[in-house]
Amino acid sequence: MSQMDQEEETSMALPPPTVEASCIAQRGMLTARTQRIVPEETAVAFTYNGSTHAVMMATPSNLEDFAVGFSFSEGVIQEASDIESLEVIITPLGVEAQIWLRKERAETYLGRKRTMAGPTGCGLCGVESLDAAMRPLPRVSQPAWQLTPQAIVAAMASLDPAQVLNEATHAVHAAGFWTETEGLVALREDVGRHNALDKLAGSLICSKRNAADGILLMTSRISIELIQKAALLDAPILAAVSAPTAAAIRLAEEA
Repeated sequence: MSQMDQEEETSMALPPPTVEASCIAQRGMLTARTQRIVPEETAVAFTYNGSTHAVMMATPSNLEDFAVGFSFSEGVIQEASDIESLEVIITPLGVEAQIWLRKERAETYLGRKRTMAGPTGCGLCGVESLDAAMRPLPRVSQPAWQLTPQAIVAAMASLDPAQVLNEATHAVHAAGFWTETEGLVALREDVGRHNALDKLAGSLICSKRNAADGILLMTSRISIELIQKAALLDAPILAAVSAPTAAAIRLAEEA
C-alpha cells in the first residue's frame, strides 16, 4: 500500500449507522414517494496479528466493543487484557479491526486459527466441523440474585426507550444488560442479532461486569448461537421478546 493510500484511509470517517433513503410507502390502496431512515451495513474485517480471521456485515457503531466481544465469543481471547492493541481502520471497502494479541494468546490462537466470511449476524458461518458447531459449553453460574416475574417485565420494558437506532429505522436488533439495582446498564444495537450480543459482550468485558449479576436481553428470537454466546459470558438468564428454538432450549438446559 502506498503512503497516499495509507493517508487516505487514516483520514476517512466511519460511515453513519443510519442513512436517509427514498422509498415508496403504501398505506392500504394508497402509495406515495417519501423518505425514510434505514440502517447502514458495512463489512467489518477482524485481523489478529496481521492475519484476517473473519469478515462480518454489521452496523458501523460500537466497533471496538464488537471487536472485543467477537474475539471473546470466538475463543480468541479470554479477557480484555489478552488484547495488546486494537485499532479500527476505515477503508473504501469497509472497516478493518486490527487486533494485536499478547504473545501467549497469539500462540494459542495460531494453533486453532480458522478463516470464515459471514453475512449479517451469521453465528456459525465458517465453522469447519459439526463438533466445532456444537462445542460443549462451560457450566453457567447460578444467578447471584432471586429472579422474579416483575424483574423480567421491568427489564424488557427498559429496552425500547434506549433503542435509538431502532427508533429511527424500525429495522435493527438490540442486546441489553439489566440489573435489579441499576436497571439497564448497557445496550448495543446492530442489524444482526449475533452482532448486537457480541457488541454487548465487549462492553461488559471491558467494564469488568459480571453477567451473573443481571439479565441479558434480546429483541429477537433465541437461537442456539445466542445461547452459546451467553454461556461463554457465564450469563444464567437470557430473556427475549420472541420464542427460542428447540435446539436452543436443549442447549440451555445443559449449560
